[in-house]
Formats: sequence, structure tokens, C-alpha cells
Amino acid sequence: MALTTARAAARDARSADAGSLGAGSTSTPSARTPSPGARPVTREADGLAVASFVLGLLGLLVMNIVLGPVAIVMALLALARSTARRGRALLGLGLGIADLVVLAVLVTANGTVSWSLAG
Repeated sequence: MALTTARAAARDARSADAGSLGAGSTSTPSARTPSPGARPVTREADGLAVASFVLGLLGLLVMNIVLGPVAIVMALLALARSTARRGRALLGLGLGIADLVVLAVLVTANGTVSWSLAG
């Protein structure tokens, strides 16, 4: 009789442990489980870094009055959001500044915002 009581108590303890780990569990997640919102922010910041680089590079050739400031803003946002592509964001920042420098040189040389390669 004592043996069946001990087995029943052990069975009850196991079922109580299994019940506490089920769907209604309020236990905290482990430290290795990433938060659901962590990856999209990094991915978005990486996209901003690449976009700033591309727009800064494109701005050296055309529409530097628009693309330069846009590249600068995107690079600063990517750096503020801790992008994994920090070098690309810094290149986008540098190219955006170079766009504005090229614009300033061309405006002082021609006296207008428009310019052409034909001379």
C-alpha cells in the first residue's frame, strides 16, 4: 500500500511539472532566444547603409543636389541604428558630402546649378 502511494505521489509530481511547462506556462524565455524585433531593425539599417552608398555614388554623376543630402541622411540613420555594414554607411556619408562639394565647385565655376560634361 505504501508503494502504490509513493508511485501515485511521483506520478502527480511529474504531471504537475509537465503541466507547468505547457502552453499556459508563464516562465521567462532563455537568454539565447532572440527577441522577435531584433533582426528586422538590423536588416533595415543594413539596407539604409547600402542605399546611402548607392545614392551617394549615383549623386556624383547626376542630381547631386538631391541625392547628396538623401545619402547623408540615410547614412546617419544607418549609423544611428547600429548597422552591421558600418563601412558602407561611412562610404555613403562620404560620398554624400562629396556630392555637395562637387555641386559647390560646379556652381562657383558656372554660376548655375546645372552643368554638363560637354563644356
